[in-house]
Amino acid sequence: MPPPAATNLGYTPPDGGWGWVVVFAAFISIGFSYAFPKSLTVYYKEIQEYFGASYSEIAWVSSVMLASMYAAGPISSVLVNRYGSRPVVMAGGLLVSAGMILASFGTSIIHLYLCVGVIGGFGLAFNLQPALTIIGTYFQAKRPLANGLAMTGSPVVLFTLAPLNQYLFDSYGWRGSFLILGGIVLNCCVAGSLMRPVKKTVVSKTEPSECHEKEAAGSPRTEDSSKSQRCLVVYAIIFGVAFGMVCALLFETLMDLVGAQRFSSAVGLVTIIECGPVLLGPPISGAMVDAFGDYKYMYYTCGVLMLLPGIFFFIMHFYNYKKLEAEQRKNTAVETAKDTAQQMMYQKDNGSEHEA
Repeated sequence: MPPPAATNLGYTPPDGGWGWVVVFAAFISIGFSYAFPKSLTVYYKEIQEYFGASYSEIAWVSSVMLASMYAAGPISSVLVNRYGSRPVVMAGGLLVSAGMILASFGTSIIHLYLCVGVIGGFGLAFNLQPALTIIGTYFQAKRPLANGLAMTGSPVVLFTLAPLNQYLFDSYGWRGSFLILGGIVLNCCVAGSLMRPVKKTVVSKTEPSECHEKEAAGSPRTEDSSKSQRCLVVYAIIFGVAFGMVCALLFETLMDLVGAQRFSSAVGLVTIIECGPVLLGPPISGAMVDAFGDYKYMYYTCGVLMLLPGIFFFIMHFYNYKKLEAEQRKNTAVETAKDTAQQMMYQKDNGSEHEA
């Protein structure tokens, strides 16, 4: 992967100042975007029983929400380019709030697909994209650190929402909880109001010409960048498919392991455990980019860390299935021995009756 391309913003980013307030606002906005869909799984069991839905039908709520969030990315980009990050984030907070409030009055599972899935997903998209974009306008040298701090909003918000949702679920049920959550996500509007446009300090006129000369002389680098972009698109597709499969199977497997009665408590425990690695991951990756000055070492590390759990699961599943086969053979042998003993006893009793 080639080194990062030089950015010609036409002004000098402040790399601090109000930018840290923007990072805090992005922390809240990104946190709700990533953590909110996961935190809703606490209510799925009660919703499933209320509507008489299957596991597959209730899983579509999260799927539609995540799909809407990612599908609305281009729309969010167009709005950010036209109106800026502040109004888009505030509109996103209103959309998520409206979706949750409408969902609290839902009369069918389709209603939840539309309100939580489509409306809520679009609202989360309007929170995620602008928050990621505006950081790049405030930071250049410290951008990896700023992005890392903003991305830690996901585990922190998830860590907060997990026990909060459990409390709301126990106290108010899913309808009352959705209504309260509709008010809580309005904090995204507060975060959006903090994302004021950067005050641009124009750079000297000689710098753009120098940049153009470098760009004209660097056509091989442009080709390398386009090739890297294609590779990144392929990576994003593969990662998205794998991530979707893991998210779809994680909570379904968890319910099979712990049962329906303990599922809500187990979800809270899993999300809290997940918070630690997710909290440390973004700052560590940003520190690696700062230390090595290249993204490839971060990708190498991520690849190894993602490969090791897959190898572990592959080995343990193989061992588990072998152990299950051995137990089944043992049980079959025991049952066969019992049947043989019963037949011998039966034949012995019949022989005794004939002799009598």
